[in-house]
Amino acid sequence: MTPKDLSEIKRRLDPNKRYPHHICGCYVNHDGEVLATFRKDVSMLSQAEAERYMALFRKALSGTQGQNLLPVSLAGSLSEGNPCFDNLYALRNTRLRDDEPVQQLFGAVMAWLQEEAADQPQTMDADKLASSTLILLLDDAFDVYHRRRDGEEDRDRSDTMFTYVLCCVCPVRPRKPELAYRDGDFAVTADDRIVAPPELGFLYPAREQGGSDIYTAVYYTKNIADLHEGFAEHVFGSVPAMPASEERDTLRMMLQETLAEECSMDVMQQVHDKVSDLIREQKEDKQADPLTMDAAGIAQILDDCGVSREKTEAFAEEYRETFGHAAEVAAVNLVSPREFKVQTPSVSIKVDPAHKDLISTRVIDGQRCIVILADGAVEVNGVNIAMDA
Repeated sequence: MTPKDLSEIKRRLDPNKRYPHHICGCYVNHDGEVLATFRKDVSMLSQAEAERYMALFRKALSGTQGQNLLPVSLAGSLSEGNPCFDNLYALRNTRLRDDEPVQQLFGAVMAWLQEEAADQPQTMDADKLASSTLILLLDDAFDVYHRRRDGEEDRDRSDTMFTYVLCCVCPVRPRKPELAYRDGDFAVTADDRIVAPPELGFLYPAREQGGSDIYTAVYYTKNIADLHEGFAEHVFGSVPAMPASEERDTLRMMLQETLAEECSMDVMQQVHDKVSDLIREQKEDKQADPLTMDAAGIAQILDDCGVSREKTEAFAEEYRETFGHAAEVAAVNLVSPREFKVQTPSVSIKVDPAHKDLISTRVIDGQRCIVILADGAVEVNGVNIAMDA
């Protein structure tokens, strides 16, 4: 999905507009047992309720594509039959009006929660044991307009609709008792339970060139290091190939090992520049998907940065063995355009990427050193210091 597609759906989650139609919910305890279920008409929510529900659903479409928002293919297991695909398709087509696919989805999430509970240590603290989960589903549909030659939408021409369901899985935690003013006196508040922002969620189907890609879902995970594979297997029948944090760490190790002595500060600065420029160019095109790169593309960048052919070929070969010959990785997992970090076992330096050329490496009196050009005032703990000439 393109950033523009995501933005269009997020705009529809405006509590003042009330575009979505229904919300279905299932509230379960730590062991995955149902405590309550409900169905609400969005148009009948109070303003305060609408604002809070829409904030939760918008959160399930937030974060970085390729890291927090990951495509999940449902097509791979269709040849053997995929009841998860069948249920998601029914959810979307029935617009949550048929209770059977709704309950099947809730059941899939509860089965995952029960597995998670069974794997938890017996010594779990009381707060976690008291935690519960709210599973929310929302349905919506909107016209897909024809585009004129100038790229603008023709609001008078539409023959298709984009119909989707959005899910978020939110922790519900007990609020700690606090002293509050009530009825002319101060007293300890009741032990209310508060719905926290979603840890997981998904959009089905994904949008593709203005239409629906019914064989792909967009999976949201708050923690990029944890895909919650069990959830994905129960809900989608498949999982994303690799967590973003693992993909990022794998690429870093691959560069380090295959480039070896050629993996220098200068090369890493150039790689950061070139990939960041490509990411920014792609992002400026609101119709384009987030940038991905394959083995040949990354090898070409390394070549442009002066890495020897022997090393670039070694990287490409290792990449294909690890990810697959036709595999592509999210460019944001190769470099972070907003950050340039230099670390040693005892020092960590964060630099504005626009000024990373102020850092270099040198050997001084036989010692390997990181040199930072002090081109202005220098502060230590907020205090300007004097430097020897």
